Amino acid sequence: MAVGEDERKRIEFVQDVIRDHRGSKLYSDALTANEYYAGKNVTITNYCKMIRDAFGRAVPDVWSPNHKIACHYYGYLVNQLALFLLGNGVSFAENSTKEKLGKNFDKVCVDILTAALNNSVAYGFVNNGTVTTFTVLEFAALQDEETSAIRAGVRFWQLADNKPLRATLYEEDGYTDYIQKNGEEMTVLHEKRPYIQIVQTSEATGEQIVDGRNYPTFPIVPLYNTGKRSELDGNRELHDAMDLMLSGLVNNVDSGEIIYWLVKNSGGMDQPSMNQLLQTLKSAHIASVDSEDDITAHSPVVQFEASKEALEQLRRQIFDNQMGLDVRNIAGGAATATQIKAAYEPLNTKADLVEFNVTEFIHGVLNVLGIDDEPTYTRSYIVNQQEMIQTIVSAGGDLPQAYKTRKILEVLGDIDRADEVLALLTAEDANRFTTEPEESEE
Repeated sequence: MAVGEDERKRIEFVQDVIRDHRGSKLYSDALTANEYYAGKNVTITNYCKMIRDAFGRAVPDVWSPNHKIACHYYGYLVNQLALFLLGNGVSFAENSTKEKLGKNFDKVCVDILTAALNNSVAYGFVNNGTVTTFTVLEFAALQDEETSAIRAGVRFWQLADNKPLRATLYEEDGYTDYIQKNGEEMTVLHEKRPYIQIVQTSEATGEQIVDGRNYPTFPIVPLYNTGKRSELDGNRELHDAMDLMLSGLVNNVDSGEIIYWLVKNSGGMDQPSMNQLLQTLKSAHIASVDSEDDITAHSPVVQFEASKEALEQLRRQIFDNQMGLDVRNIAGGAATATQIKAAYEPLNTKADLVEFNVTEFIHGVLNVLGIDDEPTYTRSYIVNQQEMIQTIVSAGGDLPQAYKTRKILEVLGDIDRADEVLALLTAEDANRFTTEPEESEE
């Protein structure tokens, strides 16, 4: 994707990309989703209770309790899906593949998938033996108008309003760094450089870039969520209802502590006298009134059970809508393997859909590096270990020993030691058949 060679026009192009991206719906939706993911419900935070004054005007209610509580279910379900699929890391047929992707590749995959679930898309920048996460809030992708493939992009960041704005324009033939200080025009910080740089070091000149080359394809690979949508899309209203209901329940309980005093036959009292009577009741808890007067305390009744049931219905609906695992369904008693598997089915189905996109992303990363391999995943299940192991062992000779060993280690959470255990078993078998029998004494 050509953006021109005139440096002034290239700078204007970068500035236009940043401005347009910050004003896009994708960017604003990502800001909102990140707030929900962090447990900050922007709907209830911005919600203001209103009441009518004596003249019928709507004014903010600054007297009633106004607790604003978020349940954090959204962030929990996003993390649950990401870790269910990738919590045990990514495996490859060739051991060398993982080394070429960097030692933090498993964590980076979780970070990129979490950002994609939250913001509908995230990106992995492949360079110098590592993969770096780019989120929607820092990277503007530029797609080819004919193929929709990403062939360029601008990453930008600014630590604070009084700090310089930094930007990097990534193209297929290299990348260029820009900087814009306060009150100054944007300028080139580093001229365009190739992605793969050959550095020569000497005592006289220090480190110098003497040569370089680029990757066969654009080294920034997108990972899209299913349907290219955020997990918040279509579920925000349900989370809002849950948080508003919980906040309302707490507010109602708080309001229930208020005692209202009704003073009969007090029509002739002015407001200062009423205030003085209330102050006397609060401080001395007793008051002297005429025989025809009457003072009665009243407290509002809070419909706690109805609110509690409504909260439980909303909680179940949240898990149903986002196809999450509700551990309460398998927490009571010793759940069988069948019950556990049934509880996992919604999450499994959703993970199957997401797995296609994750595999496509990893294929894109491998393609940049020129690696031919296939990723596999081990999902994180809660299992009835004893029942699962008995099922595997009871298979007898129908399954290879190596397969059964791997499945048992997977149940025990030691799948990463499978090669080591299999090697020990092979050595034991070899010793069993090669050890010469002791000669019997005649």
